[in-house]
Amino acid sequence: MSTLEIKDLHVSVETKEGRKQILKGATLTVHSGETHAIMGPNGSGKSTLAYTLAGHPKYEVDSGQALLDGHDLLKMTPDERAKAGLFLAMQYPVEVPGVSMTNFLRTAKTEVDGKAPAIRQWTKDLNDAMKRLRMDSKFARRSVNEGFSGGEKKRAEVLQLELLKPKFAILDETDSGLDVDALRIVSEGVNRAKENTGMGVLMVTHYTRILKYIKPDIVHVFADGRFVKTGGPELADTLEETGYDQYLPEGANSESALA
Repeated sequence: MSTLEIKDLHVSVETKEGRKQILKGATLTVHSGETHAIMGPNGSGKSTLAYTLAGHPKYEVDSGQALLDGHDLLKMTPDERAKAGLFLAMQYPVEVPGVSMTNFLRTAKTEVDGKAPAIRQWTKDLNDAMKRLRMDSKFARRSVNEGFSGGEKKRAEVLQLELLKPKFAILDETDSGLDVDALRIVSEGVNRAKENTGMGVLMVTHYTRILKYIKPDIVHVFADGRFVKTGGPELADTLEETGYDQYLPEGANSESALA
């Protein structure tokens, strides 16, 4: 059993107007095998939380803790966090020209496991995973995400997830930009990875449509830099009907949160 703990986390970012605090005391615990959905308006800090946990240098931790099995993530470099078992599926996956998918994935697998996978077994695992995700084998020879459609990039993220087998997966709006078929295929990949590894899932989303495929155990409302309400799967349906206005600071609304 592994545990990801976020304790009273405060995070700031530098803007044109000066330093701005985005996270204002986020606290959360996720265990192996659990799926947590984090919902809330744009601008509330959900993606900031995801990228802070992954180690993006843009975000400065003012105070608080983030622990994976008791080890301080905030003292680790991004690659050390990945080796410790943390995975981030990005909302906007980056392109890496000149690096083939297969070389990228095998190098990442070697770093995470501490040894290179046997070529024959690795080739089989890669091909099998790509078939399950309905990815043409030619994508393995192409540069990472270069020229990929939005849906193809998201499938490539889940391909990494299936092959790297992390302890915890953070999915930052993985459903954005996906059509119905791609959403189902990507969701099946996440469910398959969880079933095979027992990993915990922290899923950032605005909408309930992905929750029809990836069933959350716990749903959180994130607003103004902190978790403001927690409930079961039924909370997502309530949010779909009522929106987020009741959880925003006085004088704000979901439209202003888009700024």
